[in-house]
Amino acid sequence: MDKQQSHILKQRREKAQALADAGVKLFSNDFKAPQPIAEILPRGEALAPESHEKDGGLYRVAGRIMSMRKFGKAAFFHMQDESDRIQIYARRDLLGDEEFKLFKKWDVGDIVGVTGKLFKTKTGELSVEASKLQMITKSLRPLPEKFHGLTDVETRYRQRYVDLIVNPEVRDTFRKRVEIIRLIREFLSNRGFMEVETPMMQPVPGGATAKPFSTYHNALDMELFLRIAPELYLKRLLVGGFEKVFEINRNFRNEGLSTRHNPEFTMLEFYQAYATYHDLMDLTEEMISWLAAEVTGSMEVSFQSTPVNLTPPWRRYTMEEALVEIGGVDAELLKDETSVMALAKEKGIELQPEAGPGKAKTELFELLVEDKLIDPTFITSYPTEVSPLARKNEEDPTVTDRFELFITGREIANAFSELNDPIDQFERFEQQINERGDDDEIHPELDHDYIRALEYGMPSAAGEGIGIDRLVMLLTDSPSIRDVILFPHLKPES
Repeated sequence: MDKQQSHILKQRREKAQALADAGVKLFSNDFKAPQPIAEILPRGEALAPESHEKDGGLYRVAGRIMSMRKFGKAAFFHMQDESDRIQIYARRDLLGDEEFKLFKKWDVGDIVGVTGKLFKTKTGELSVEASKLQMITKSLRPLPEKFHGLTDVETRYRQRYVDLIVNPEVRDTFRKRVEIIRLIREFLSNRGFMEVETPMMQPVPGGATAKPFSTYHNALDMELFLRIAPELYLKRLLVGGFEKVFEINRNFRNEGLSTRHNPEFTMLEFYQAYATYHDLMDLTEEMISWLAAEVTGSMEVSFQSTPVNLTPPWRRYTMEEALVEIGGVDAELLKDETSVMALAKEKGIELQPEAGPGKAKTELFELLVEDKLIDPTFITSYPTEVSPLARKNEEDPTVTDRFELFITGREIANAFSELNDPIDQFERFEQQINERGDDDEIHPELDHDYIRALEYGMPSAAGEGIGIDRLVMLLTDSPSIRDVILFPHLKPES
C-alpha cells in the first residue's frame, strides 16, 4: 500500500470516528422498504424544470453515493441502487443545521437512505429533494477515481465487488448471464425435459478425460473426486426410465487457466431417449438462435468486432470434409493412415506412441480448421479413437455419430448418439485406460457400476454438453471467460 492510499484510509477512519462520536450509527439496520430507483424515475418524467411533483408523497430510496458536489448551504449527490441511479438534493434549511453538518462528513461510497419529494432542477435532471438522510453503511475505503476507474484487469477480477459497483456494463453482463440460464431452462422445460441434480463428488471421475480434483471423506474412508462431467450419472437416469433430463451445474478440472478455461465452470448437459445426434443438432440450432434473439434482439451478433450470423440453417461438415475444404488437406492423403501420421508430424504435432490416425486427424483439425469456424458450424463424424462414449457409425465404424459445434473458433457444444452396448463400452473404457498408461493425474479407472447399469439396458439416446460460460461470452461480447464468471480463480496476491 502506497503512502497516498494509506493517508486516504486514515482520513476515512477519522471521519467515521467523528460521525460515531456525534452519535451517528455507522452500520444501521432500520431503514426499511426502500423503493427501487427504476420505479421512481418514470413518475417524474413529465415534470417541468424547477418544479416539484404535484400531490406527490415522500419517496424512500437507498443506495451507494457515487458522486458528490458540496456547497455552503446545499449539496448534490448521485446515489445508485441495483436498479438505477438518481440525483439527491440536500439543503441545510430543509434538513436542519445539525443534520446537514453531519451529512457534509459523508463520503462517496457510503450507503445511505434518503426520504424526500421528486422535483426537477433548472437543467431538467430528475432529483429527490431530501427531507431526511440516514447513514446505513459507512465506507472505509474510497471507490476508484471517476475518470480512471477500475481499469487493471486482474484487480477487476480479484475485487469483483468493486468492479460491479463502478462498471455498469459488468453488472449488465451478469444480468444477461442469469437471463440466458433462465431462458435455457424455459426452452428445455417447454420441450418436456426434466431438470435433475447429480453428484458433485464421485468415487470414479468419468464422462470426460481430464485431471480431477480429489478430496477425502472421513466417514466413508474413501477418496472422492469433484466431477469432471455429470454424463455417466445422467445416463444412469435414462436406464432408470427418465427419457428427457438436463442439468445445469458446475464441473471441475484441475488443469490450466486461460481466456477460455477456468478450473470450475458451468455446463448444460441434456439427454434424450429415442433420439440421435441429428435430432440434437436441430434442437441446438433452434435453442441458441432463439437465445440470441431473446437476449440481444438479433440473430447477428458481434464478438470482439467480428460479425457472427446465427441465423439457421447452420453449416454442417464431417471432420474430413472440414480438413479438405477449410484446412486445405488433400482428400486422398486422408485415406492413407501412414500419410495422415506423417502430416501430423510435419505440422509439429506430438502424438503419444499409442495414438492412431484418428487422433492425428483430430489434432490436425484443431490446428488447421478450428479457429476458422466463425459462424456456427457443426463438425460431425469424429474418429472412434477419440470418442470413447459415442456410438459407432453403422456404415463406417472408424467414426462415431458425434458432433461438436464451433462458433468464433471455439467449441460451444459436444454431442453424440450414445453408446448403449455394455460390452462395447467396457472394451472402449479398457482401451482408453491403456492409452493413458501410467498417467496417475487423470486417474484411469473403469466405472464398473456404469457398465452394470448399461447391462440392465439403456434405450437408444443422444446427449449433449454446452459450455454455459462460452455461450455467455458469445452473447455478451466478452473476450475472456473471467469476464463472465463472478469470481474467477486467480493466483494468490503477492
